[in-house]
Amino acid sequence: MVPKNTICLWYDGTALDAATFYSETFPDSAVGRVLRAPGDYPAGKRGDVLTVDFTVIGIPCLGLNGGPGFKHNEAFSFQVATDDQAETDRLWNAVVGNGGQESACGWCKDKWGLSCRKSTDASR
Repeated sequence: MVPKNTICLWYDGTALDAATFYSETFPDSAVGRVLRAPGDYPAGKRGDVLTVDFTVIGIPCLGLNGGPGFKHNEAFSFQVATDDQAETDRLWNAVVGNGGQESACGWCKDKWGLSCRKSTDASR
C-alpha cells in the first residue's frame, strides 16, 4: 500500500548516506527505491542520486538531494520512544558517534543536522 503522506527531508547530496544510516541504526527502518539522474544536468551528473525512498521506525520518508539551499533545524525532529535505557543509550551513541552532536535537554543532532530525542517512555 502506498502511504498517503511521506516526510520529505532535504539533503545536500547525502540522502542515500542518511537513509542507509537510519536503516542500519533504527528498528523497523529500511532503504527503498533510489532514483538516479538519467543524464547530466546543471547541478550534477548522470547516475547522481536524486531521491531515496526510506523508512525510519515505520514512517515513510523521501530523501531529496536538493542542494545547499536548505538546512535541517529544530523545527523538525525525530522523537524516538525506546523500551529501556540500554536502547536509548545505543541509539544516542549511534547518532552522536556518527558525526552528530549533543544538544540540551536530552536532544542530539545527527551529522546531517536533523534533531533527535530519545525517551525511555515507550507509551508516548
